[in-house]
Amino acid sequence: MSKDYYEILGVSKTATDDEIKSAYRKLAMKYHPDRFANKSDEEKKQAEETFKEINQAYSVLSDKQKRQNYDQFGSEEGFQGGFGGGGFSGAGFDFGDIFSDLFNGAFSGGGSRGGSRQSMAVDGDDIILTLNLTFKEAAFGVEKEVKVKRYETCTVCGGTGAKDASSIKTCDVCHGTGQETIVQNTPFGRIQTARTCHACGGTGKIITDKCPNCGGKGVEVKVRTLKVKVPAGIDNGRQMTYYNEGHCGRNGGQNGNVIIVIKVDESKLFTRQGYDLYIDIPISIAQATLGTTIYVPTLTNPVKYNIPEGTDSGTIFRIKGQGVKYLKSEQVGDLYFKIIVDTPKHLTLKQKKMMTEFESTLNDIQLDKVRKYNDNVKRNA
Repeated sequence: MSKDYYEILGVSKTATDDEIKSAYRKLAMKYHPDRFANKSDEEKKQAEETFKEINQAYSVLSDKQKRQNYDQFGSEEGFQGGFGGGGFSGAGFDFGDIFSDLFNGAFSGGGSRGGSRQSMAVDGDDIILTLNLTFKEAAFGVEKEVKVKRYETCTVCGGTGAKDASSIKTCDVCHGTGQETIVQNTPFGRIQTARTCHACGGTGKIITDKCPNCGGKGVEVKVRTLKVKVPAGIDNGRQMTYYNEGHCGRNGGQNGNVIIVIKVDESKLFTRQGYDLYIDIPISIAQATLGTTIYVPTLTNPVKYNIPEGTDSGTIFRIKGQGVKYLKSEQVGDLYFKIIVDTPKHLTLKQKKMMTEFESTLNDIQLDKVRKYNDNVKRNA
């Protein structure tokens, strides 16, 4: 039994074209190979298979004729033969190798994006790129130049794929309709169906002499530089879309988009939660006991802060407005720092003696938490 393309994309059978396209883009970004570069071989292989399924499902459901055939016959090719043992036989799918030919999209001469779509307006495919940023670049914003490898309409043939106008003739098989009639014998008699012309691939035209620049594809590969302006406050995993900067469309279709996926390096000092920053600062027992003045690191300059005497380990302090700037807002998050009392280790005999003598001078008021704990233990006994 064939896979359910609607289930693969997570849409209903009544989904609109826009809903199908939106679902496809989300899944394509989620399972794009770039996002599994650091994963295990098994995870990479699973993601590759899933990515193929997503592309195949979209190639069928985004094509009106293929979708109609799929809904009616369970195959984008339509009715494919007589009855076998309990069901239709001979219904096949042309999966193609979408993953290995990621840039081809609608430009392949056949396969999953070929057929009747070539005579219709076809939107270009999106391009998904990962942009690596440092922690500070994400916090303050930055401008980057990104190289985009994309298909563009051939500058020589204008997208026709032919050497010149005289190299294009009407298909002799379908007579320019892009469809050919197939007659099949079934238990119910002869059934006549129409399918994409095998000779012209649904274009209705035959190219006798191909364009020397694009080899008949109608497109050529270009590398363009895209200036990406990253706003201050962007976080890891966020996406930026540059419309119409992707692969070119065919037959009047719109260009695809370039989708930039942001990847932010971890900071050695800070942890980010939303627009707030967190940092642990170690101090000595003496500093915690007597109080001290420290300089708290921020994204810009250190801030002087007075730590009161008797500060416990784990105490959290806040410095307002020293976090990360909100996206599309002048508001700034806060910086929280947690005091970690660094208990000394490997004391000498002299130091141990001094600590013992010092502790013997302390009273219950000075060790209030110890006193309360011991009282609760006694009451619970």
